[in-house]
Amino acid sequence: MEARDHELKKELAATLQARGELGAEYESALIDSFLEKVEQRLDTTLDRRVRRQLAEQQMSAARGVRPAEPGSSFGERHGLGIVSLILAVPLSAIGVVNAGIEGLVVAWLGIVGVNAFQAARGGGLFRRREERAPSDWRD
Repeated sequence: MEARDHELKKELAATLQARGELGAEYESALIDSFLEKVEQRLDTTLDRRVRRQLAEQQMSAARGVRPAEPGSSFGERHGLGIVSLILAVPLSAIGVVNAGIEGLVVAWLGIVGVNAFQAARGGGLFRRREERAPSDWRD
């Protein structure tokens, strides 16, 4: 990567030197030429990264290893449980004030029921069915 940076620095130095020799009237053409070279370098780097990632995915698929989904972070996996615990305090208070111990039991049965349903569905409450199915077309 350092060799490429060195080449880019040489290109910039050459562009600046040419601007000094040719004058300000050629500045936009020189800048466009330099930016075109930078864009080509970025395209080459991006193509290489995409090919590498695609090859890694194909190797994983051939081995039968399922890659980790990028959206399956801690917050997404445990979000409903965390929200349930936060809402448990006011729901418990409302249940006790309005119906006594029976209201508390009903509130907690509801909280546990929602979380059990979420766990039984595999934690996919916030994803559509087609997004949860493994696909060869996923990035």
